[in-house]
Amino acid sequence: MNTAKTYGAAGAALMLVIFGVIAWMRSPASDTVTMTTLASTNRPAADPMMEARTKGKPEAPISIYELSDFQCPFCKQFVDETLPALEEEYLATGKARLIFLNHPLIQIHANAAQAAEWAMCAAAQDGFWPMHDRLFETQDDWKGLSNPAAHFMSLAESVDLEREALQQCIDAGVARSIVAGDVRLAMQNRISSTPTFIIEGGVLQGAAPIEQWRPILDSIYAAKTGN
Repeated sequence: MNTAKTYGAAGAALMLVIFGVIAWMRSPASDTVTMTTLASTNRPAADPMMEARTKGKPEAPISIYELSDFQCPFCKQFVDETLPALEEEYLATGKARLIFLNHPLIQIHANAAQAAEWAMCAAAQDGFWPMHDRLFETQDDWKGLSNPAAHFMSLAESVDLEREALQQCIDAGVARSIVAGDVRLAMQNRISSTPTFIIEGGVLQGAAPIEQWRPILDSIYAAKTGN
């Protein structure tokens, strides 16, 4: 039997399930975000671009792994509505760090994998976060393109990334292997929707507002630091 504790925040339920990973779906109209513990200890392996796609101080006591899809509307919602406050209150203050992991849902988002590759090649030039922002800002412009490569190149150039190096990175397939590694991690942890966040062994799924993040992060921070 699962043991659960419910946290109230902004009128929504946050459930911490102690044993196992449960299957979940968050519908567009749902206000419920579910947090569970991971059934395994799978964590991202080091890659040469991990630092470039991390926000926050390396010594922050809380690590948040964000599994995201650049074509996912709920991922864009998180970026637009929650990330600014999360960055101001927890990343900039040294309480937490955010590590971006790719989970393109290629069955429903035809251009998501290609967008992830371009973001990883931007990371190779230490330009991941500017490219991240531009991809989400222009999501409606490129999501329906039959071949978005030219659009992605224009986005990269708009944030001062070097064109030839980007194209060489794409052609070499290095970014593709990194994206594939991120997807394997998601599959190992039975993560099938985006955005999903791995927070110190727990899973928070959905584009939750900052009001639902605060009690989770504050309780973890207090437990880790005594503050």
